[in-house]
This record gives sequence, structure tokens and C-alpha cells, in this order.
Amino acid sequence: MDFLRPATWEEALAAKARRPDAVPLLGGTDVMVEINLDARRPAALLDLTAVPGLAAWERAVDGRLRVGAGVTYARLIAELGDLLPGLAQAARTVGSPQIRNRGTVAGNLGAASPAGDSHPPLLAGDAVVEAESAARGTRMIPAGDFYLGVKRSALAPDELIRAFWAAPASGPQYFSKVGTRNAMVIAVCSFAIALHPAERRVGTGVGSAAPTPRRAPEAERFLAGELDWTGAAPLDARVAARFGALAARAAAPIDDVRGTADYRRHAIAVMARRTLTWAYDDYRKKAAECA
Repeated sequence: MDFLRPATWEEALAAKARRPDAVPLLGGTDVMVEINLDARRPAALLDLTAVPGLAAWERAVDGRLRVGAGVTYARLIAELGDLLPGLAQAARTVGSPQIRNRGTVAGNLGAASPAGDSHPPLLAGDAVVEAESAARGTRMIPAGDFYLGVKRSALAPDELIRAFWAAPASGPQYFSKVGTRNAMVIAVCSFAIALHPAERRVGTGVGSAAPTPRRAPEAERFLAGELDWTGAAPLDARVAARFGALAARAAAPIDDVRGTADYRRHAIAVMARRTLTWAYDDYRKKAAECA
């Protein structure tokens, strides 16, 4: 196994162009476990930890947040929790404190596992992945187009993830996850919701219940049309139940060692109802304060 350690982003892109089989390494929380268990033996590792700038985030001119590939879950929680609350909630469920101090959202994206905790809130919040290659330059990939199959993404063999982009939350966001225990567990299934009041629009993300993370577009359209965006009326239980049913319909789960397909569909419906209830309660409180 070759070990490549570029000192600049340009060197990293050149190395990836020469060695498209090289696996990028930042936190190493997935890759090193696979190597240690002999589940994976890449021909080369591309260590990006010395590349400057990857661990930075900034607010762009258009107001969106650009979060570098090296920003850890722990920093995302501490520094961006108020701006990206759904993603921060998901980050809190990742592994242990040691894992959160090393792991990154970019690593979750690169692995493209359907069970990755960051994927549902990235989908619900309309995030965009910034990928780059030496040959073609920068490419912006919407999260909805990024996941192609089980652990397969839209990244070309010579591309690296440099950052992801997301707008600060314009309304309440929530994430929920079911696991076989309360911590340090792979999701049996997960769900995220984001309310976008200015556009009267809803974003969703379903995790670990299909070959790829995915949105629930039918549920989004239904809720956008039925929700009382004035915040004057309480949430209609029938609307919440229908939203949950439509979210579950978007899933395509399987039976495996963590849970059955039927259980996953049921859990998605429950989590969709719960996260909607939490989000709309927050929205009504905010609307009352502003009245």
C-alpha cells in the first residue's frame, strides 16, 4: 500500500489524477477500521491532513455557508450548531466523542453509505457538494444528485471533495435516528426535516431505508400545501399522519441484521410525524413571538 501525503490542494489533485485508486484520508474513522479488519486494502492512501484550508468554514457573499472537508463533527456542533441545527443534531449522534473529534461530513459523503448520519439533513437543507479535479476544475453537485447506489457517489475517480455548501437554516430543522441502542450505533433508519417558511417549502431526508439516502418529495409537496404557514393553528393530527405515511412510502428498505423492512417503514413514519411536530411547534412559538 502506497502512502501519499500532499502539502497543498494542488498537489492533492495531481496525486489523485495520477492515482485515481488512492483513497482520500482525513479523519480515517471509516477507512482505518476497514483496513484494520481486513475488509479493505486500498492500493494507496491519500492523506489530506496536511493540506491547508480544508479545516476552515466561511460565510459566502450570497449568505451560504461553505464548510471545508476537514471540519470535524465536533467543530460543526460547536461552531455551526445554530446555523445548521439539523446537521448538528445528526453530528451529535455520530459515534463517540473521539470519533466526532476526527470524523467529518466530507468523509461521510465520500463513503456514501446509505446509513450515514449526515446525509438526511444535507438533503433536507438542499446542500451542495463542491468537488474538484485537476483536469476539469470545480464541480458543484446537489446532494440530491450525489448518491448513486450503495456506497457509490457521483464523484469521478479523479475528484476530491473540497467542501460542502448549505444555507443557514431559515426555519426549524430536526433529525431523528433509530438504532439498536442509544449511542455509538449505525442507524437502523433515520429522518430529517427542514421547514423553509419564506418559500413555504419543506425539505426531507430519509436515511438507511433505501440503497441511497433520499428525499420524500411526495411528502414534501403534501405538507407544503397543507401546513398553516401563518402559525396560527396547531398541527392537524391527520396532516401529520399523512405526512408520515408518505415519508414511509418514499423508503425502499431491506431486511438485514439491524432491522426488517417493515420495521424501517414504520419507524420512518413515526420519525416523520415526530420531527414535524417538533419543527412546527418551534415555528408556532417563533410566529407568536413576532406577532
